[in-house]
Amino acid sequence: MYIKVHVIPESKEESVTEKADVVYVAVREKAEHGAANRRMLELLRVRYGSSKRLRIVSGHHAPHKIVSVE
Repeated sequence: MYIKVHVIPESKEESVTEKADVVYVAVREKAEHGAANRRMLELLRVRYGSSKRLRIVSGHHAPHKIVSVE
């Protein structure tokens, strides 16, 4: 399954919300050296189950991403 994700770095509060077909993930980390991406994946693992394999398919350096959930 693929999900569309929009990451919001440097947020005051972390959250995961769904609107339409996009999952919005607010993280405290900066968008530097993959820190925001790592935290986004951690939060998505909590939401979709820690046994799921999550992988960024596209958008490694952009706020809009496609994430594979296996």
